[in-house]
Amino acid sequence: MNVYGVLGMKKSIVQSRRTVQASCVLLGGLLCNLLAGCNVGPKYVPPSMTAPAAFKESPEQFKEQDGWTVAQPQDATLRGKWWEIYNDPELNALEEQLNIDNQNIRESFENFMEARSLVREARSQYFPTLSFGPSYSRSQTSSNISNGQSAGGSSTTVTSTSTGHQSQVFALPIEVSWEPDLWDKVRNTVRANQYNAQLSAADLENERLTEQASLAQFFFEIRGQDALQKILNDTVEADRKALEVVRAAYDTGVGDQISVVEAQTTLNGAQSAAINLGIARAQYEHAIAMLTGKPASTFSIPVEPRTSAPPPIPAGVPSQLLERRPDIAAAERNMAAANAQIGVAYAAYYPSLTLSASGGVESSTIKNLLDSSSRFWSVGPSISETVYDGGLRRATVNQYIATYNANVAAYRQSVLVAFQQVEDSLAAVRILSQQIRRQQEAVNSSREFLRLELVRYDAGIDPYIDVVVAQTTLLGNQQSLANLQVQEMTASVQLIESLGGGWDRSQLPTPSQVTEKPSRSDTAIQH
Repeated sequence: MNVYGVLGMKKSIVQSRRTVQASCVLLGGLLCNLLAGCNVGPKYVPPSMTAPAAFKESPEQFKEQDGWTVAQPQDATLRGKWWEIYNDPELNALEEQLNIDNQNIRESFENFMEARSLVREARSQYFPTLSFGPSYSRSQTSSNISNGQSAGGSSTTVTSTSTGHQSQVFALPIEVSWEPDLWDKVRNTVRANQYNAQLSAADLENERLTEQASLAQFFFEIRGQDALQKILNDTVEADRKALEVVRAAYDTGVGDQISVVEAQTTLNGAQSAAINLGIARAQYEHAIAMLTGKPASTFSIPVEPRTSAPPPIPAGVPSQLLERRPDIAAAERNMAAANAQIGVAYAAYYPSLTLSASGGVESSTIKNLLDSSSRFWSVGPSISETVYDGGLRRATVNQYIATYNANVAAYRQSVLVAFQQVEDSLAAVRILSQQIRRQQEAVNSSREFLRLELVRYDAGIDPYIDVVVAQTTLLGNQQSLANLQVQEMTASVQLIESLGGGWDRSQLPTPSQVTEKPSRSDTAIQH
């Protein structure tokens, strides 16, 4: 055979080999297309929850509002920065600072970013794995190897010792491995991680709402403490003047000593109560410092004695509540993730196909490394199937089914808790508004009681102990009124929190959004 014949034979062999390889690739692709999309897990259907037609404690259920301000129809829902309805610039500034520097919110944000990374980790299993590992090795065989030989049938044995052989190998190998997602194991894993990322986003919003509501409540508590402080300061001043009057009467022989002792006792009690108020105010101030990311030692809120009624708060209808609470959204996404995990567990019942290929060049000399004769390659699929696992797969499926059922119960419980919290807060705001009106009347009556008693004491009709009783009654009613006003404000904040603040489910990121690689703007907390 001549040279041209040899070259033609080699070309034919190469073409045949390429045809076989192309056929294998085409067959593998066809097989993947036929089997891809076979989702062996259950289809996810969110459980339905029947919402009542109206809140039991809503304004529409009570003909007599009796001081309860009802939201107008145009105030359909809370939106955005809900704390701005209180029209307090200082509260607005603190809330903005909290959204930037609160460490609990930052921790929840980083957890969300971690969850997004897990989605991209899961998606990487869709693609082949390519590895490249250049290597060099040099070796030498042992020279202490004996070879026995016999000459012409003679029993004489000649032993020779070989010389050690040195060798070296340069290699540039490339390996490719891919496991097609035949049974949607990867797809369900990606879905589960996407749902978990959405859950983490809802947890972030829930944490933000919790921190915002806590700050607003602490802020109104401080304002209430300042109002109480003013009441007690005014009482101390009034008691001091009363003591001076009683002592002057005693010094002139008109009054008696017991009146002086009673007046002194009343003054001391008021002074003690005024001092004690500093504890609660300091603690609330320190709590706000922590929420806004400031050291308590360097943070302070100016004193401003002020109490006010809460603004109208639109409660909406119960059916909207399921879309407005981030904790309910988190519970629902948790169910979806658990359902996807069932599909992952079912995929373990089916065989797995792995397509792998390797190739490269290797040579004992580096100058011949890139020659065509230095090439090597191998390609081939492999299928593996678990024949016996001692019930592991069945137990795993049952585990995830139980987890899903538990998450369904947790979701339903979250909805029930949401309705309870809204009803509790609505009832609190309504009842406190009525009680405040009655308490204001009690303050007015006790103030008139004290005025009349002072007149009777000055006229010598009643002893000073009756004045003390009137003073104590007025102080107690004033303190009760201030406390009720603070409770009403904090109850209004709790109502807003139970309604979900200004959040709704449309703000939850979509699966495609949590899958995207975060941009530079995503690395900072967005508010």
